[in-house]
Parts: sequence; C-alpha cells; structure tokens
Amino acid sequence: MTDAAIVGTGPNGLAAAVTLARAGLSVSLFEAADTIGGGLRTEPLFDQDVVHDICSAVHPMAAASAFFRRFDLPARGVRLLQPDMPYAHPLPGGRATATWRSITRTADHLGADGPRWARLMGPLATRSRAVVDLVLSSQRTLPPDLLTPLLLAPRVLAHATTRTPFTTEPARALLAGVAAHAVGKLPSVASAAVAMLLAHTAHSSGWPLPEGGSARIADAMAADITAHGGVFHTGHRVRDLSELGDFPLVLLDVSPKELLAIAGERLPSGYRRALRRFRYGPGAAKADFLVSGPIPWANPLVRQAGTVHLGGTRADIFRQETATATGNPVPDPFVLVVDPAATDPSRVAGDRRPVWAYAHVPNGDTRDLVDLIRRRIEEYAPGFTDTVIASRGLSAAQYAAYNPNYVGGDIAAGAMTLRQSLARPTARWDPYTTPLRGVYLCSASTPPGPSVHGMCGHLAALSALRRHGIRTSPDLSPQKTELI
Repeated sequence: MTDAAIVGTGPNGLAAAVTLARAGLSVSLFEAADTIGGGLRTEPLFDQDVVHDICSAVHPMAAASAFFRRFDLPARGVRLLQPDMPYAHPLPGGRATATWRSITRTADHLGADGPRWARLMGPLATRSRAVVDLVLSSQRTLPPDLLTPLLLAPRVLAHATTRTPFTTEPARALLAGVAAHAVGKLPSVASAAVAMLLAHTAHSSGWPLPEGGSARIADAMAADITAHGGVFHTGHRVRDLSELGDFPLVLLDVSPKELLAIAGERLPSGYRRALRRFRYGPGAAKADFLVSGPIPWANPLVRQAGTVHLGGTRADIFRQETATATGNPVPDPFVLVVDPAATDPSRVAGDRRPVWAYAHVPNGDTRDLVDLIRRRIEEYAPGFTDTVIASRGLSAAQYAAYNPNYVGGDIAAGAMTLRQSLARPTARWDPYTTPLRGVYLCSASTPPGPSVHGMCGHLAALSALRRHGIRTSPDLSPQKTELI
C-alpha cells in the first residue's frame, strides 16, 4: 500500500482522495482552514438556524459529471433538489425570460425563437452524458463517441461571435446569461462552450441545489474517505513540500501560484516560468443576505427559478463582462442570485431565509459590493431592501485571502480562455503531472477547469495510479455500510 498526501480539501482534493482511497492507498488530507470543503462550505452567518453557502450554491455538474455519477450522491443521502425552472433572466421594462427542464415548454415560452432553441439544445440534451463527458475530460484523448464533438463544435462556433441565430432579445439574453458563467470576455469560444454545456444540462440532468446546502456534498465525500481509512488534518497549511517528505505520492489541490510558493526552487526554471505565465480571470464579489421573505421579483415568472441572472440585454452582458475582464469596473455588473429556499424549504427558519449573490468584478477588486448588489436586485425586485435583516460582503480581494486558490478572487482558478482550456496550467501532455517525481496538480487550474464536478481531482488521481502500476479505475459506488 502506498501512502498519499492530498493538500487542499475542495471538491477536487476530495475527489482525488476518494479515488486513491478506493484504490487501496492510505490517504492523508491537509487543509489550511478549520473546516473541509473549499467551495463546498455551508455555515450560519447571522442566525444559527439559517445556513449560507459560502461559495457555490447550485450544482449542475454534481448531477452530471462522470465522477459524481459513479459516486452516486443520492444513494449516500444527498438529495439534489431540482427546480423545474433552472434559471430565469429578468429584462428591462418588467419582462423576463426563462428555461424549464422541458425543452418544449421553453421553446413555447420563447415564441419565434423557440424552434431555434429546440434545434440548438435538443440534440445536446439527447446525448447529454456524452457531451458532458467530452467537455469534462482531460481533453488529451479521442472521445469514445466521435459524433459528439461533431455535434458540439458547430454550435460553439456559431455562438462564439457577436452574430447570433436568435432574432428576439429574450432568447439572446437567456443564452448570454449562461455564457457569462465563463467569467471573461464575451463573446468567445470558451464562453460559447460553457454556454452549450450549462444551457443544455438545464434540459437534462438539471441545475440542482443540495438539500441543506453545498456542504452536504463535501460531507458525503469525507465520509467515504474516512470509511476507507483516510485521515483529515484541518487547520494545517502546508507551506513547503518538505513537510510531506515521507509521502511517496502528493496531490496538490492548489493554484499554480500556490504551487510555486510551496515547491519553490525544487521546480525546474522553465516550469516555474510557465506557471508564472498562467493567467487568472476576473474576480467575484460575494453578498450574503438574511431576509424576511422570498425575493419580491416584479415579474412573477422569476420567482420560480433556482438561479437568476441579472445582466439586462445581451449587449449589456457583453459590455459588462468584457469591461470587467479587461480590469475596468462597471456600475452595473453581471450578478447571479439564488434564493435557496425557493427550491429547498428546509433553508427557511421561521420567517428568515438566506439569499446568495455574486457580482463579477475585476481581478483583485477591493470593493465591498453588498450595497451595489442589493440595488441590482432591487431594480428587478422592488421592496427587496425592506426584507433585508442582515448582510455581509466579501470583496474579490477578500476571497483570495479566504481561499488561496481564488487568486484575486478568481473562483474559476484561472482565466477561461481557449488557450488555457487546452494548456491548463501549462502545455504538458499529462497536465496533472509536475516535473517533480510523485507530485501531481489536481486543482481547477487543470483540465477540465472550474465547477463542482470532481473531475480534476479524479483524473489526476487516475494519472497518479497509472504511474504506480494501477491501471484499473476503482469502483466509486457506495457500499451498503456507507449508505446514510
């Protein structure tokens, strides 16, 4: 049995640990914070009876990725609650547009653009598992299904420029809001790929919220790790690889910047230069609100949505995101809003409930945007301010202090550009290896990139196992003794 150390317990560090422990390795995990989970932390902020998701709240990829399909969260007692309306998008003048799980219902809502939406998303939803597995891969091998890239590529290219086949603003804005999840310049090939991935899953595996909060996912993964002998060391920040000298295998769920800090001169100079060239994207400024009731959206349609995109028209979103990506703050940033209790009633305590919101801002932005985000919500939900009992803001700069992987507040752990989608973090055939024997990178700074899918950690662990003579992917399914 080989001893393995995992540094960082975000979703990818946990996925790596699950994979290695299931393969029979003895795994030790080191976490700088006092609690595990990284982007999967859920905590009470203002009231002990109301919990808030500190980073991520909605998890399309936790329902779709190959790692989580095999891990089987529902069988472990994690209920992934599916809103029938995955996302909505208010528009100026009191209008709103939205998607439903049903493509037919969405197409009917979109009117003249309905058939175009159905032709765009329908084939992707029909082959959703293959599409997800293609995008959430190491992108170094041919996919088993060659039809899938032929299906996906023309759709990505058709939406990678300012031209669009949609003729109405509701359909244009609806897709632009999803593309903005790429957190970068719009339009682009990378943002179009993100749009195709996320938009089609709304019609297949959905955009679920874990009942009780995102930490339930981390808890299920931690339970599996400890059931297979894994040990957690929280409150232990690894500052130098020498601290892990007794481990023949080390997987690092850290950013390239942090890898440089803890590996230092051990890394060859050329690799160090390549890591320094790695680009980070725009930041996120967070606002958490404790409120006395549901968000009073002016358009009743929006009240049904699991996620709400506040950006205005397609042109507005392109302007906001492009300016932000070039380091220029805008007075009306793109904002994502989630009222978790709209999907998960367990998040209500009496008349109090949480509201989760992000604004996209330039990397390293130091502003507390609570008031700006509140006003952005108020634009589309008059009276929202009157419901706010308490609030807390985290600037992009503070997010970097909260989690060193979020360099400058970049929750994507690296700019989502075409080049960095293929060479992430550097141009290596196996992107998870480093020049140091037995040391691997498994963070979202490796393919396939950000989101709670666990694939960076899982693929890095499989790479490490192959190099240690284990070529069979371990079974990740729950055993009877593990069921909650």
